[in-house]
Amino acid sequence: MGAWSARHRKTAVFGWLLFVVLAAAIGTAHGSTQVTDAESIPGQVSRAAVILDEAGLKTPSGETVLVQSATRLADDPEFRTAVGQVVAAVNGTGLAAEVRSPYDTGAVSADGHSALVTLTLKGDRTEAAEHVQSVLDAVAGVQERHRDLTVVQLGDASSGKWMQDQFANDFARAEWTAVPLALGILLVAFGALVAAVLPVVLALTAFVAAAGLVALSSGFLHTSNDASSVMLLVGLAVGVDYCLFYLRREREERAAGRDAATALAVAAATSGRAVLVSGVTVVVAMAGMFLTGIATFRSMAFATIVVVITAVLGSLTVLPALLSMLGDRVEKGRVPFLARLRRPDAARTGGRFWNAVLTPVLRRPLAATVLAGAFLLALAAPMLTMNTANLTFQQQLPAGNPLVAASQKIEAAFPGSPGPASVVIKAADIDSPAMTAAIADLRAKALASRLMHGPVEVAVHADRNVATVDIPLNGTGNDATSNDALRSLREDLVPATVLKVPGTEAPVTGRTAGSYDFNHTMTGSMPLVFAFVVTFAFLLMLTSFRSLAVAVTAVVLNLLSVGAAYGVLTLVFQHGVGASLLGTAGVGAVESWVPLFLFVILFGLSMDYHVFVVSRIKEGHDRGLPTRAAIADGIRSTAGVVTSAAVIMVAVFSVFGSLSMQVMKQMGVGLAVAVLIDATVIRAVLLPSVMTLLGDRNWYLPRWLNWLPDLSHGESVPPAGAGQALPERPAAPAEGARHRRAGV
Repeated sequence: MGAWSARHRKTAVFGWLLFVVLAAAIGTAHGSTQVTDAESIPGQVSRAAVILDEAGLKTPSGETVLVQSATRLADDPEFRTAVGQVVAAVNGTGLAAEVRSPYDTGAVSADGHSALVTLTLKGDRTEAAEHVQSVLDAVAGVQERHRDLTVVQLGDASSGKWMQDQFANDFARAEWTAVPLALGILLVAFGALVAAVLPVVLALTAFVAAAGLVALSSGFLHTSNDASSVMLLVGLAVGVDYCLFYLRREREERAAGRDAATALAVAAATSGRAVLVSGVTVVVAMAGMFLTGIATFRSMAFATIVVVITAVLGSLTVLPALLSMLGDRVEKGRVPFLARLRRPDAARTGGRFWNAVLTPVLRRPLAATVLAGAFLLALAAPMLTMNTANLTFQQQLPAGNPLVAASQKIEAAFPGSPGPASVVIKAADIDSPAMTAAIADLRAKALASRLMHGPVEVAVHADRNVATVDIPLNGTGNDATSNDALRSLREDLVPATVLKVPGTEAPVTGRTAGSYDFNHTMTGSMPLVFAFVVTFAFLLMLTSFRSLAVAVTAVVLNLLSVGAAYGVLTLVFQHGVGASLLGTAGVGAVESWVPLFLFVILFGLSMDYHVFVVSRIKEGHDRGLPTRAAIADGIRSTAGVVTSAAVIMVAVFSVFGSLSMQVMKQMGVGLAVAVLIDATVIRAVLLPSVMTLLGDRNWYLPRWLNWLPDLSHGESVPPAGAGQALPERPAAPAEGARHRRAGV
């Protein structure tokens, strides 16, 4: 691929630009189809959404307006006036389908100082979120006229609008922060503007093209806002890293005296291959998320796979074409101060710092293995106390948010789950005496259970043979009390009442049900996903390096880095250790899907470094170096590029750790910590010490595995340019011949 691109430079470059423009334009014109409630989570929640959709019933977006006074009671004339003004103002917008006064519904707090005006907005959830601002403004006008009262609004549409706006703001902030950060780090790494800009431009064009492809394909595989965030996060990180690996190797070969064509050929045969193996590993790891059966995970997996494949394609085609065009002009725009900081031999020797780390590690490998392993296990220990949950609205939003304050006031005045469970009943005849009696029996038994409370609201749609029964659950919505109430409703009350009527189905949905089903589905699928990712990563390493020890070491070291990331995540976000430094607080739990997401992402991304470093070690071994010398040479020669790549990844992920949404913070911090550990403790200490202890056993392949395809590292390289010979390399020993096709 590298040779073809170098020979057909204009075709490769302009073909890439045409591909990016067409993908982005067609994707934008097509638009993206978002994941729906009906497909989001398998189980009763999904079935309930399907029933409502088939009946043409929109799930209403409910809103609540709290009117509260510290001194006045709800019967006070001014209090009543404020409530009346809220009802009139909301009705005046023309956007409310139904507005109910607390004096009609009895929604007055036990102490008499608070009352709730309830309303539903017209249209579906998307339309309600778009139009809710007018209702919010109307309620704010009432608050302005009654400064001595609290008049605040909260509900599905208002919180949904805030989340959408915040997501858009965070996404823009991540884009505008991460890109300059990556560019600045690359400028320091290369000391030249052109070399620094190339990886960033290629990563951004890969992201733009991938975004268009994901939008275009969303007709058959729906996408989500989370998928866009993950695509930017991963696409920028791997795109820059892949280009960095390739570009640094080409520059290193030129500095070693090779002509431009040979340097590019060597980079293609070595770093290009490492990029390909790394990309395939990320794709395989992300494919594991399809096994969860959760639509949002499928969308994130697909988006990540597309952006990684696009980044690999760009790195292996347009990058060598551009390098062939530019030649040594890639060093143009040198920054004098930064250029002077770079030592000419640093690329091969690793610099003073990494030499200082590596020397004692190679001298005492057993001690280094024990100490580094103990450190990582200690860091991972808090993982044993990890509590995962679907974070509540209050936990997700930053402290001091006005919606959180409104929610806390409402819950304090009206204790109980913030969203009722909804029993969606589909019957042969919803108006039959048997069904009417069964619904009444369900209502009575729910109130008698003491796990649920009123008001129980029943809505019958006779023309569609569908009814909904909304039953508030005890608890906060995602705690054990609410979950116990949900299980009782699903497993005892519903079967004992409405399901006794023949031809009836009655799935239970709602916030608590959604959280419960999500956790149940994810928990059940995690062992399968973990086994899939670990097994295929092992097989990829085994096939790529034809070594049992290398494959086992790769899996074990990656598991250690993931475990350490889990431990830090638990300490910071569950127990609050150091959380204030991130502008957050310990919320008592880790978002339920974050551990699984981190596992598949980290298992893929950490292979970037592992493949790159071990490929260089094996290259030295195939040249005839003793194993210990090959390890030292491989670690030292890759230290600079691994450091630069890791700093870029940590910087990009840290940007996401600084965003306002709790789930984005957890995702960003978990990835940043894992990459930092992976590029330092794992690659600089554990990997060289373990490989040194194994010695020649690193390259062991049982005879019964000799049938494996030979995809080992030693790719053939074209001869040097005219008038220049390749530098002499020591001959490889006969026993190593099977590991290579031709020495590089």
